[in-house]
Amino acid sequence: MKVISTKKAPGAIGPYSQGYVANGFVYTSGQLGIDPETGKYEDCIVWQTEKSCQNVKAILEEAGTTLDNVVKTTCFLADMNDFAAFNEIYAKYFTSKPARSCVAVKTLPKNMLCEIEAIALIK
Repeated sequence: MKVISTKKAPGAIGPYSQGYVANGFVYTSGQLGIDPETGKYEDCIVWQTEKSCQNVKAILEEAGTTLDNVVKTTCFLADMNDFAAFNEIYAKYFTSKPARSCVAVKTLPKNMLCEIEAIALIK
């Protein structure tokens, strides 16, 4: 197993890693819509979804794979009313249409609006 860490995605805010490679797959931790350079974010589902996708992409690239090799995502929304806006941005990044679960949760860390985690094949 190998720990994945990149400065191109926000650092872990708890006792976990950004990602792990095991048995030919990379497993990312959930990525919030935070700008990794500034630590800032906007209270906007479109903005946060863009950043969440970009952060997942950065971790996958550090592990030696791409968004095209994602086989499964799990997506968390603070408000299911944001589903359409979230989906519109998500679809631009996950064009291979991996398997997905998308659920609404009571609260996300830092009161964020969305979080995305992914499992991808390393080729």
